[in-house]
Amino acid sequence: MVDGQHRPFGGSSDGRTAASGPRHMRPKSRRTSIILISAGACVVLVLAGVVAFVGGTAVGVNNNVHRSDVLEDLTSLPEAVPKLTQDTNILVMGLDTRVDEEGKPLPPEMYDALHAGDENIGGYNSNVLMLIHIPADGSKATGISIPRDDYVQVSGIPGSGPFKAKIKEAYGYGFDTEKTSLINAGKADDDTTYQAARDAGRKAEIATVTKFLGGVHLDHFIEVTMAAFYQTAQAIAPITVCINKATKDTFSGANFTAGMQQIDAKQAMAFVRQRRDTSDPNYQFSDLDRERRQQAFIASVSHQLKDAGTLTDIGKMQGVLDAVSKNIVVDAGLNLIQLAQQATSLTGGNISFSTLPITGFGWSPEGASINTVDINQVQATVKELLTPAPPAPATTAVETTSPAPPAPGPAATAPPAADSSAPEAGAQPQATPPSNVYADSTGALQGGAIPCVK
Repeated sequence: MVDGQHRPFGGSSDGRTAASGPRHMRPKSRRTSIILISAGACVVLVLAGVVAFVGGTAVGVNNNVHRSDVLEDLTSLPEAVPKLTQDTNILVMGLDTRVDEEGKPLPPEMYDALHAGDENIGGYNSNVLMLIHIPADGSKATGISIPRDDYVQVSGIPGSGPFKAKIKEAYGYGFDTEKTSLINAGKADDDTTYQAARDAGRKAEIATVTKFLGGVHLDHFIEVTMAAFYQTAQAIAPITVCINKATKDTFSGANFTAGMQQIDAKQAMAFVRQRRDTSDPNYQFSDLDRERRQQAFIASVSHQLKDAGTLTDIGKMQGVLDAVSKNIVVDAGLNLIQLAQQATSLTGGNISFSTLPITGFGWSPEGASINTVDINQVQATVKELLTPAPPAPATTAVETTSPAPPAPGPAATAPPAADSSAPEAGAQPQATPPSNVYADSTGALQGGAIPCVK
């Protein structure tokens, strides 16, 4: 996918977005560097898996984390979606901004580690959007990645007529509109105005995603910045990941060998940001491959924490929670302890991840690279993922012939080879496990192991 695209909300020297004019008057900006992301979705599983193990510390996190009332405000709108089930839906938004929660620049050493420029780079795009669906009955949870460049109808901006943009840009449009309105009304360009603009951005993004998915009720949201992801990765590193093929990317700083490997926080940033290979022009990546990387990272981290017993390491988990409490924003009603109790099983692999379909790549009227989508196909996919058909009843017929051998799974070089020794006499045949190697972004990625990805 081409990098040249519209970034409507550039940062000012103090890390905050300068007010811009009406939408049709905003100048277009062609990026010459990669648009960077925060894989904030990992925080959901990390948080869910660790809070129950740190007791009173979780209470402190509940009290210290940044909170927003936007979900309560959205319930008063005519288009509000009522809650019809006891399932929990959480929207994770990862912002591409390179500032802290007060809009101030990050420490210089963090900019160096992020390999992402300084506070003047990036705006308030939600470059990661993932819906985490946790069924109330304890059945398998679902993570749904929403491609950031899907070209959709933007909602949730008061006084704005209908217009289309990339789904990630709804946050920035809401932020910009509110900040401009407040300053034009004589409000000071201070933290109060900034925080009000951030809330407006959240409302616009949440309203846009809700409508795009077909009226999915959102119970909670978690908003994560690049700084939050990096500091969380620092607290849990080293992290084991698996790559199908050796790859390098000078834009993200990625430099990975093939197979299983342990990475630090700086490499983790590169892992979840990479969307190209600059060493092999024939090795093609896209944003969809990067979203698969994000899904794989979540699966790897949750599996690693559980498998290694790290969840019981109070000191290490204290560091994770400290990072989370300082650098994320959640809705006012999210109780982190209750979330942990509800979602602890996710760390055991009781979750699968999918990416919403697109119909192709194209260009907006403004000249931005976009994903084209079929809204009916998207909403049908969401409905199927959130309300899967019950499994067919097991047959009681007696087999009179020997079953055919299972078909071979996809070829894989990264994971270890299966044991080829003959089974003992009388042993029951074992079902062939699903492949844990993913060549592209299609199909569901299963939790419970460390997946190998592009």
